Amino acid sequence: MKVAILESLGISEEELLSLEKPFVDKGVEFVHYNKSLDEEVLVKETEGADAVIIANMPFPASVIERSDSLKYIDVAFTGTDHVGLSAAREKGISVSNASGYSNEAVSELVLGMVLSFMRNISKVEDRCRNGLDKTGLVGSEVKGKTVGIIGLGKIGRRTAEIFHVLGGNILASSRTKHGDAPEYVKEVEKEELLKESDIVVLHCPLTPETRGLIGKKELEIMKKSAILVNVARGPVVVEKDLVEALTKGKISGALIDVFDTEPPLPKDNPLLSCPNTLVTPHVAFATKESMSLRAKIVFDNLYSWMNGTVINRVV
Repeated sequence: MKVAILESLGISEEELLSLEKPFVDKGVEFVHYNKSLDEEVLVKETEGADAVIIANMPFPASVIERSDSLKYIDVAFTGTDHVGLSAAREKGISVSNASGYSNEAVSELVLGMVLSFMRNISKVEDRCRNGLDKTGLVGSEVKGKTVGIIGLGKIGRRTAEIFHVLGGNILASSRTKHGDAPEYVKEVEKEELLKESDIVVLHCPLTPETRGLIGKKELEIMKKSAILVNVARGPVVVEKDLVEALTKGKISGALIDVFDTEPPLPKDNPLLSCPNTLVTPHVAFATKESMSLRAKIVFDNLYSWMNGTVINRVV
């Protein structure tokens, strides 16, 4: 059995070796590579591998189609839109993800971004360092605000819980109704959520149905005083429409961790020069704790697959 780890899992070498050891003791060979976006390199690195482990690097159908040995793709990530799932399905290759590893990490970053933006933290810090005061930069509180969450999965529920504790009124919209949602969550249609929310948080996966979910029409429904938080996937929001809304002051601000392309972004990306934005380079999932949990889930996936059961199955 050969397993190719095609990019870093974000943990120490010592931790990685400890996770590999039970497998190595049973004769499994692990090979490690640095992340590559070159398809020819990926094809070569996949040669002879029964399974591959990736995180959020693209692993396209064109690579999967050329592999004669691959039987399992173990994705150390929640989303799998960067994987050629159709090719995996056609070739009978099983795919698992690491759902659940970043529930705390993503929700905590949402909280941090919202508090930073609403309290003008970066601006008042700059003022303080330059011998100035807070004039014109008095912020706002979360308490009493309506927080609308699009995507009420595990991460969405954790975000709802956090903002509920702070005194927020919670609305939620999902593709399906959740009868087991907490009593403090009011499930509504997307249009009502956008109209009523002071803070709109996107936690939905990227699918054909959610691509372009927030565009010109939706941004015009939102309050002029509202902020949009995208920690889902970049293409869930129509970037050019968001740029227009921010530039014309149609919404109060946007807090963005994900973009149409994976960071690093070109310096001329229009969102980087838009007013009233807080941008981070796709870091919502990344904490020391989440990286360790993610690695554990990935190796649990591998163990189960090797023993005939696919858990966290995507394909």
